Amino acid sequence: MTSTFAVTWDYRCPFARNAHEHLLTGLAAGADWQVRYLPFSLGQAHVEEGPSVWDEPGQDSGIVALQAGVVVRDEYPRQFPAVHRALFAARHDEGLHLEDRSVVARVLTDHDVPADAVFELIDSGAALEQVRAEHEQFVSSHDVWGVPTFIADDQAVFVRLMTRAPAGADPRPSISAVEKVLDLLTGYPDLNEYKHTTIPR
Repeated sequence: MTSTFAVTWDYRCPFARNAHEHLLTGLAAGADWQVRYLPFSLGQAHVEEGPSVWDEPGQDSGIVALQAGVVVRDEYPRQFPAVHRALFAARHDEGLHLEDRSVVARVLTDHDVPADAVFELIDSGAALEQVRAEHEQFVSSHDVWGVPTFIADDQAVFVRLMTRAPAGADPRPSISAVEKVLDLLTGYPDLNEYKHTTIPR
């Protein structure tokens, strides 16, 4: 039976990287999931006073990559898994700055996505409007406040998976990890918080 759910992301978060690597690895191996990838701006979530990311996107270090991810998701879905993984890698494996448009452009070009076309939608404001609409929709409907948040029907849960699933990894642990999250999310909503007091490494 197909599991239908959504997961938020911001490329700056290492735990979003972990979760999305598991999603991408599981899906590539044929996991029976229908996943909606939801952009969530950590910069906007941390705005307490002053201008919002929506009003001054140039002040936020993650919004260019987030917009690019949404454009690729919607306009170039075949390339999205590779671009999605590569943008996380650019930030967390290569230590690059995602506010640098040349970094984002290089990732796009490396995966056969026309960077000029993506940046045209970013510069027009259309991509930012889409990010804002989805961000605000799930903040309103599910009280989402971070990444990665898994969402199914009326349930939402913030999750920190500690392991990664780099390209070429055995998909079985990834499928198992995501299935366990979904089982708790939809099957046991009484469990509100469960967190180890120490990290064993």
